[in-house]
Amino acid sequence: MSLLSSFKKRSTLDAAIKQVAQARKSEGSKAEQLYKGAYQGFASVIADHLIVSEALYHWGFALLHEARSQQAQQAIEIYEDAISKFSFCLLTAPNYLGAAIDGGVAFMELARISPDSAKPELYKFAEDFFEKAGAIQKGSAAYNLACIYALRGDQDACLKALQTAREFGSLPDEQNILQDPDMAAVVGSQWFKDFLEELRKQPAADDEIKEQTIDVEPRFKLEKKEDFDYYSK
Repeated sequence: MSLLSSFKKRSTLDAAIKQVAQARKSEGSKAEQLYKGAYQGFASVIADHLIVSEALYHWGFALLHEARSQQAQQAIEIYEDAISKFSFCLLTAPNYLGAAIDGGVAFMELARISPDSAKPELYKFAEDFFEKAGAIQKGSAAYNLACIYALRGDQDACLKALQTAREFGSLPDEQNILQDPDMAAVVGSQWFKDFLEELRKQPAADDEIKEQTIDVEPRFKLEKKEDFDYYSK
């Protein structure tokens, strides 16, 4: 980093710190605007440090998996920590696909162990992450979105998302779909049976799709479910 660049980052950081101080003394929309401006400043200071983004992603990924082995109350805290890491990763690297997908997965898993009253909002947060993933790479989180639509009872949107997942190679195999508790509300529907039947009739096309991989970062690819849980529940 050049001396000039270092001074510029220091100036940006100082400005962001001042915005936080101002935000603490403000209220309502003014405070929110100041906080958002500060966050953008903080992000810009470290935005060109890829190693920071990778560290945040892998930290969140580790927390996500740790949470799965804990009791509910402790798991909630760990999931929230994982989400914060994925969120910060996306601030520093807005196109980090893994953080967008796994952030949504973390919200989905958090929703499952949270009170019913909290579930709709948590699923909405998960949807936001998955839509971000889809904006980064189309179809990459289509199956995850299908699960959210199934949970909401939005069958038309669920079918459309499943078709998108199939088109872009992010659809799990039939057995995983049938055993997925998030899809339980739709597996008995005639449209869902028709979808599976159509899927079985075109194995050649499926094989061609499966040969394609979804880039997450230059060094990351969509792996099998047990190895890299991009559509895990």
